[in-house]
Amino acid sequence: MRSALNSPFTPGADSVPEVWAGRIRQLSDWRDVVRPRRVAGLPERGRTILGEAGLGKSTLVRRIAGEAAAAGDWVTPQLRIPSGADPLKAIATAILELADGAGLSTSRERRIKDAVDRVEAVAAYGVSLTLRQQPGPEPYTALTDLLVEVGRAAVTQGNVVLIHIDEVQNISDENALSQTLIALGDALAHEELVRTPGVGAQVRRSLPIAVYLTGLPDFADMAGARRGATFARRFKTSTLTAIEDDALASALHPFVIDGWPVPNGSGGINHIRMEPEAAAKIIDLCRGEPFLFQLAGESAWYADTSETITRAQVLTGWAAARAEASSHVERILERLPNRESQFLRAMAELPTEERTLTRIAAHMGLPKATDAGPTSQRLDTVRGIIERGKPYTFRHRAVEAYLTSDWPDIS
Repeated sequence: MRSALNSPFTPGADSVPEVWAGRIRQLSDWRDVVRPRRVAGLPERGRTILGEAGLGKSTLVRRIAGEAAAAGDWVTPQLRIPSGADPLKAIATAILELADGAGLSTSRERRIKDAVDRVEAVAAYGVSLTLRQQPGPEPYTALTDLLVEVGRAAVTQGNVVLIHIDEVQNISDENALSQTLIALGDALAHEELVRTPGVGAQVRRSLPIAVYLTGLPDFADMAGARRGATFARRFKTSTLTAIEDDALASALHPFVIDGWPVPNGSGGINHIRMEPEAAAKIIDLCRGEPFLFQLAGESAWYADTSETITRAQVLTGWAAARAEASSHVERILERLPNRESQFLRAMAELPTEERTLTRIAAHMGLPKATDAGPTSQRLDTVRGIIERGKPYTFRHRAVEAYLTSDWPDIS
C-alpha cells in the first residue's frame, strides 16, 4: 500500500509537495494583487520573500510559478544563484529563453535584434562584459531593454512574465547585486504610453512583469545597505515564520476524513487514512516548520505499509528522522552571529514570564538592556525568530523547542 513511489510528502526537495500547508496570505497576494494589477497595467512592486532555512520560501514561489504557468504566463525556471556566481549570466539566459518563446529572437526589428544580441553577450560574459570593453550598453541596461521587449509582447497576449531568483543572499559581489536589482527594478518601473479604447486618450501603463526574490534573511541587510530607498520602493519584503497549527491540521484533514488516494496497482484506488492522534503528533513534532512537517509525514508514511497511519507509526518514523531534525535546527543556530546566538540561548534559559529585554541582557552579562536592543531587533524584524513583547516570545518554534526542551527526542 504505502511505498516510496506513492508518498505525498517531499521534505527538502524544493518541489511543491502534494500535502500543502499554509502560506495562504502569500498565495492570495499573487492571485489577488500582483497578477491582476500587472495584467491591468497598474504598478506593483516585486516581492522579496526571506526566511530561515526550512520555512518553504523556494517551494512557495515554485507553487506560485506553477499556478502562473498553468494560467499561460511566461515563467522562468527557479534561478538558483550559487555562492560567488555571476547572477547576470543566469538572468540573461532565462530572459533569452522568454524572448525566444515570445518570438522575439526571430524579429527583424533592429531595436529588438540589438537587444537580443547584447543579452546573448551578457549570458556569455556577465558583469565582466564591461571590463572587456565591448560596444553597447551596460549589461544591466541590456537586460532591462530585452525584458521590456518581452513585457511588451506579453501585453498583447494578456499574460504575465514571472521571474524567480533564488538564494539571492549568495550574490556577494556588490557590483553584481547592484546591477541585478537595478535591471529588475527598472523593468518593474517601466511605463508605456498607450491609447485608451474609444476616446483614444494617451495613458501610461506598467508592463506585466513580476519578480520574486527568495533567500535567507541576510539579504535584507545586503540590499538595504547597497540599494537603500530605491530597493524598498521597488520590492516589498516579507519574512516567513512558522505555519500555524490550524493550517497544518487542515493540510492533514483529507487523511483523517476520507483518506489519501493512492493507486492500488490493479487499476483502482485505495485510501491511506490517518488516526486523529497521528495527525496531532505530526503537528506537535514539526513545530510549524514546513520542512519538518514534510519530514515527519514522510517518516510516518515509511514506517509501515498498512492503510492506516497510527500514532505509534509516527513515533517510529520520527525516531529514524530525529537526527535530521536536530541537524536542521543546529544549522540555523550555527550560522547566526555570536551575539544573536547568545541572545537566543539566554532568552531560552529564562522562565517564559521573565523573558524581558532587561533580564535577557543581564543573563548575557551586559551592563544595560540597550546593549542588547539592536540584537533583539534583528532577531525580530530581520530573522523572524523572536517577537519582542511583554514578555519576549519565540516565533521560530523549532528553535524554541530545541533550546528549551528535549525536542526532537520523544518519550
